[in-house]
Amino acid sequence: MDNIKKISAVLSENIFSKDSPLHTVKGKECFFPSHKNIIDAFRNVKQALFVNIFSHKRLTPEQADANTQKLLSDAHALLTAEINNTFCLFSDAVCFASKNKKNAKEIVDNFIFHLPEIQKLLLTDIKAAFNGDPAALDPYQIVLCYPGLRAVCYQRMAHFFYKEGVQLIPRIITEYAHSKTGIDIHPGAKIGHSFFIDHGTGVVIGETCEIGNNVKIYQGVTLGAKSIPLDENGNSVKGVKRHPNLKDNVTVYANATILGNITVGRGAVIPGNSWVIKDIPPKK
Repeated sequence: MDNIKKISAVLSENIFSKDSPLHTVKGKECFFPSHKNIIDAFRNVKQALFVNIFSHKRLTPEQADANTQKLLSDAHALLTAEINNTFCLFSDAVCFASKNKKNAKEIVDNFIFHLPEIQKLLLTDIKAAFNGDPAALDPYQIVLCYPGLRAVCYQRMAHFFYKEGVQLIPRIITEYAHSKTGIDIHPGAKIGHSFFIDHGTGVVIGETCEIGNNVKIYQGVTLGAKSIPLDENGNSVKGVKRHPNLKDNVTVYANATILGNITVGRGAVIPGNSWVIKDIPPKK
């Protein structure tokens, strides 16, 4: 149809126009990272972290080891390819990984090497959830059912790549978790051990949040920023510390909002429906 030909040309021109926020250079031999491949890779890693739970049959230790090797090998190949695509796509951008001449394979190798550390953190999260929720009948229920653990699992993995300067991929995986759990945790957030999000729906945790150990938060909590500062040209200022710090043993009850680069002291309890914009002293 003539209309399809004309509209297709207009749609393409709108994207490639220099005025478009999605402007790309025609002919640049790069592929956008595959959303499906990235999700498949992280799902493989998640299954490897809890291989005795997410396998479809009871495994011997030998079978579990072989299954884990296959899952990690497949994830390694997928992530290496997608990080290469990302580096190509953003080759003109300032990138920590590019500046340090790390290639995709080295980053993924290092990620695999750090998986036992990530797994140990997640095991503390499971224990915190089991101890913190009287409705939890066993730890397996937490891994299989609880959205908070699922969101934190993906965030802890994504955080590794965020620290390595990999663009786009960490946000793809945390937004995938957001879409599945209703919990929005930026991959840049720093989270200590034994972290428990109870119920979880509507939780938002911003990029520069720093959360200590043994912290518990409930549904609807926002750890957010105030209005973003602008530079002399009216553009938002990036890369500044703008989110709260929660020290060890803090509890934040449902629908509390904590905004800005403030500190909630060790052991403090924030009541539900609170609006917090100033430092909170530690509990004595």
